Amino acid sequence: MSGEPEERAVVARARDGDADAFDALVRAHSGRVYRLLARMLGDAAAAEDVAQETFVRAWRALPGFRGEALFATWLFRIATNEANRFLAREARRHELPFDDAVVEVVDLSADPAGEAEQAELAARLEQLLAELPARYRVAVVLRDVEGLTNEEAAGVLGLNVRNFKSRLHRGRMAIRQRLEQLQEDA
Repeated sequence: MSGEPEERAVVARARDGDADAFDALVRAHSGRVYRLLARMLGDAAAAEDVAQETFVRAWRALPGFRGEALFATWLFRIATNEANRFLAREARRHELPFDDAVVEVVDLSADPAGEAEQAELAARLEQLLAELPARYRVAVVLRDVEGLTNEEAAGVLGLNVRNFKSRLHRGRMAIRQRLEQLQEDA
């Protein structure tokens, strides 16, 4: 989608039952939803499954979407809720898998040594992110990876901005402390 007014028109058509319009929304947002879920869940296959369930729930809930928030923000909230349901189910089973090859987020340069260093840092950050408690991990992913504002991310999580900022700060501090610990051990 090229812009917000165009997307609002597509959302309105989808809300009225136009499956092609909804398919366009899925294509436009599936990558970001998948990346969010992959980071939250730490498992590529689970992220795919939960992304599918996210879009099924979004289709069913779309008639009630009032457009007070951006469609992406509303969709992230559904995705976050679905991820939390998944994590709760997995916690009850006591088997939360982690796939080391979840998502590659490295901007590679022409410098091979720089590429290797960047890839190592990205892998280390992904691992540290995966180690965070889910409530902190989702805050960091929404704000620092997906680029949502504090207000948007708080809305996705159903928190007030102050509580969201607290979770974000704690998540960032946990990553920082773990990085410092790793540097001391090296």
